Amino acid sequence: MKNDLDMKSDTENEEDGTMSTESADARPAGAQQPTHHHPQPSQRTQPSHHHGHALAGILGPAFVAAVAYVDPGNVAANITSGARYGYLLVWVLVLANCMSVLIQYQSAKLGIVTGKSLPEILGERLGDAGRFMFFMQAEVIAIATDLAEVIGGAISLKLLFGLPLFVGGCIIGAVSTVLLIFEKGATHRIFEKLIIGLLLVITFGFIAGLFIAPPNPKEVVAGLIPRFKGTDTVLMATSMLGATVMPHAIYLHSTLVNDHYAPGEAKPSVKKLLHGSKIDVAWALLLAGSVNLALLILAANSLYGMTGTDTIEGAQRAIQHVLGPVIGTIFSIGLLASSLSSTSVGTYAGSEIMHGLLRIKAPMWACRVVTLVPALVVLWFANNPTEALIVGQVVLSVGIPFAIIPLMRYTHDRTLMGEHVDGPVKHIVNIAVAALIVALNVVLIVLTMLGKA
Repeated sequence: MKNDLDMKSDTENEEDGTMSTESADARPAGAQQPTHHHPQPSQRTQPSHHHGHALAGILGPAFVAAVAYVDPGNVAANITSGARYGYLLVWVLVLANCMSVLIQYQSAKLGIVTGKSLPEILGERLGDAGRFMFFMQAEVIAIATDLAEVIGGAISLKLLFGLPLFVGGCIIGAVSTVLLIFEKGATHRIFEKLIIGLLLVITFGFIAGLFIAPPNPKEVVAGLIPRFKGTDTVLMATSMLGATVMPHAIYLHSTLVNDHYAPGEAKPSVKKLLHGSKIDVAWALLLAGSVNLALLILAANSLYGMTGTDTIEGAQRAIQHVLGPVIGTIFSIGLLASSLSSTSVGTYAGSEIMHGLLRIKAPMWACRVVTLVPALVVLWFANNPTEALIVGQVVLSVGIPFAIIPLMRYTHDRTLMGEHVDGPVKHIVNIAVAALIVALNVVLIVLTMLGKA
């Protein structure tokens, strides 16, 4: 029986027009042989019993990566933006989500074609000092990521059950570590299903309020016009970008597309994997982008001009006051699901970054401890954890170029990608995206040094 993938024409070209049917599954000429457990795609192109050419068997990795785009950092950045500036920065979210679709597909493409992750390829091409320095900046990004996720989870437990923030942070750390038991080998599909289930809870938790108080469509559309109002809106836009385009998701997606298949399990052809990955990324990021947009619109519509909404607790109280206790509770449950799923995915990414760059396969609990402890310290000492969460998103934004510049370079490297290499038009688009993100980060640094951020 034919499905969507089988019905594609045998002569269909890949998006940059460089792939031919005869060489669709071939290893790129001159490419290095994989040096770790990920197999070469060309050696595993026979249909498996469970997946074959079925599109459903390919879907999943992008939804795990998409969890990074709806973490508690997004809640803080998007609600703060909507409450302070109304619909002014809607365009930032739309632009960031479009860029994230491109970036995540490029990461998936790199992993599918080479059989390696982005950190692995970096580890092969950098010297010892370069690998260590690159790892250190990536580790700072991982800590900033976990900071947002653990703080968000601790706040949600405080809102739901009245638990102290530090105790809530410890619970989030313990439960997320249990989730990570399923992230490797034959149980990886279980991990994917658990994360996707949490993603659906997040979606419902964060958009429920829009059904109670629908926004004005004209005001939402007006927010699509690119503009700023003062340096503080530039800082907020950069924070939103850091919360939307996530560095660790870029590193991890190139691993997820290979870990999706258990060792020894046959894969579809590279051509079919690339086609399936486009659909996977489009649907996953559309869902994540819709959640982010819903958060901003909810705040702009229901919380604009209200005082005390610059913290997650304050936002939840305001939502509960305006929309009722049921919506307030649903919001808190969505925040909890967001924390549990995103902190698990973040630790997974940190483990793969360490493996690829330092060639050290540390136990998952050790990776969990490294990023969890700083978050618990902040919960113990910080007077306003949400403020620390916003600062963490700015740190993430600074780390984005370190992930996307090598990614764009490698997907344009014919020795790595062969006939799947990015064409000139697509490469120009990639360069433009990278340049825009770097420019925003330069503006952020300048504003910070001038004391205006």
